[in-house]
Formats: sequence, structure tokens, C-alpha cells
Amino acid sequence: MECAIIDKAFEEGWMVPRPPLKRTEKKVAIIGSGPAGLAAADQLNKMGHTVTVFERSDRIGGLMMYGVPNMKADKVDIVQRRVNLMEKEGATKPRDLPVPGRELPGVHFAMEFLHANTKSLLDSNLKDGNYISAKGKKVVVIGGGDTGTDCIGTSIRHGCSSIVNLELLPEPPRTRACWKPLASVAPHIPCRLWASRSCCEVWQGSEDASGKFSFKEVEGSEEIIEADLVLLAMGFLGPESTLPNKLGLETDNRSNLKAEYGRFSTNVEGVFAAGDCRRGQSLVVWAISEGRQAAAQVDNYLMKDENDVTISTERQEESLKTQQDSNRRAVMT
Repeated sequence: MECAIIDKAFEEGWMVPRPPLKRTEKKVAIIGSGPAGLAAADQLNKMGHTVTVFERSDRIGGLMMYGVPNMKADKVDIVQRRVNLMEKEGATKPRDLPVPGRELPGVHFAMEFLHANTKSLLDSNLKDGNYISAKGKKVVVIGGGDTGTDCIGTSIRHGCSSIVNLELLPEPPRTRACWKPLASVAPHIPCRLWASRSCCEVWQGSEDASGKFSFKEVEGSEEIIEADLVLLAMGFLGPESTLPNKLGLETDNRSNLKAEYGRFSTNVEGVFAAGDCRRGQSLVVWAISEGRQAAAQVDNYLMKDENDVTISTERQEESLKTQQDSNRRAVMT
């Protein structure tokens, strides 16, 4: 329903640029054009600040552009149309698997696989060959989260010969709910999902201070699985450290930027953090929500010493109302 509403709004021309009537002369730099970054940029621009978004890839959108496959989010009709509207208005370190054979050809990080596939799809409809193909290959995906699922879906669309998905958690129910009786999208492709039987076990005892459990191998549980392509989708270890280190930003025990939820300010004055770099890998709607909330905190910080534009109760209420209205539309847009 939400998707239909926003699609109708764009089709009818109701979604039009709404640049601010007045500029505050305050400048904000946003590093990263993912959902949190763009949500914050949109909010801060509406508040009258001049915003510059920095993105290292050749397209704006962050994870929504290159990390989420087209089958989940169309890049032109969903992502780019929002970016185009904003133009008129003025977590990346993967968990590796240090085991013998990691250096062999055909072993790739999941995001390397997904990023290259989406870029080639947008650039040439996969005609340039600049992507990791799963066609006719025996694929093993290590990790059963959303990223692993994206790898499975993309591999099926490439035409892989088989898929094995390895996951630590227990196997989910084999039957579907009566209200969701969807058949397999590719019944001709052999699939083994959640092949977690006895490959490891949780060490008996209490978790450590960081909440992590220890694992140990189960003797005699080894199994050889043939594979032409192995994709590592085991989560992320926090944001890349280059920029945080240069800025002197503190991190938590999960290597995420340390910033209290609701305030989003880091240990360095004038530097705020939101989205995956603060909370860890999560959902797009969480990133959008954090981006908008962080924008309100940035606005308060920028305007706190202004004599001619004070943060009056009226301004705070207006900012909060804008934030709440935007949050209601977050999923739709």
C-alpha cells in the first residue's frame, strides 16, 4: 500500500522540489550517501543548511544502490528518482574467514559479488561482463542473513547449477504459513539451506563482556562440499577505520562509532554518527530514522549560538513535526 501511494505521487507529479525559503549560511558535510546519509541531508536541507554529500562510488545511494539487488529495490524507479528530487532541492568492513583455501580463486566477499552485479546491470544490463558470474556453477553461500539471501537470489538469476547455504543458527521451519504459500522461484535448482548440522557448537558457559559466545569444532563433523563459487556473507565488523581514526572518533566494543542513540554526537565536537556506522548492520528503515533524528540534533548544534535565529520552542516544535512527518514517509519513499 505504501509503495502504491508513493508511486502514484510521483506519477501524478505531486512529488515536487521544496527548497527552503531561507538559508542559514551553515554548511554540513555528510560522509556516505546511504539511507542514513541521504535522510539526514534531506532533513538538513529543508532546515535551510547548505549540505554536501560525499560518496566514493560512481552512483549515489550507498547500500540501496549497490548492496541491495534490483529484485528487491529498483535503482531507477525507487532510488534514483529520490536522488533526482533531492538534487533539485539543493557498514563496509566485511567479516573475513581466515581458513586454508581462503586465497583460492572463486572465493569472494558477498558485497563484492553483489556490488559488481548491480553495477554491471545498471551500466550495460550485464553485457560488459564486469561481474562475478554464478552461471552453471556450484555455489556455496556462508551466512544466512539478508546478505546471504541476496547472494542466493542473485545466483539463481544467473543460472547457477546448485546452491548450499551454511548457517550457524537452527534450521527454520520447512513449511510455509497458510497466508504465504509461495512456491520456490527456481524449483529446478538443487538447494540445501541452513546446512548447520554439527559443524560447530556453542561452548558451554557464560558469554564474555562483549556478549560473544565461544565456538569449538565438533570432531568428526567435517564434510567436503564441491564448489565453484564461495560467497562470504558473515556480517560486518564495523565501518572502515581510515576516516574515524583521522578524526579521532571513539568506537564501541563492536568497532562501531560511539554515539548515544537520540543524541548521535561523537566524542569530537561537531561530528555526528547515524546509521550502520553507529548501530551496526541493520534495516534500511532504521538507517532512515536515525538519519532524520541525527539531522535534528545537528540543526540544534548549528543554531545554538545564533542570536538572530535562536532555537526557540516554536522552532523545536517545527523541527520535531518535520521529523515526525518525514519518519511516517520513510518507508514509502
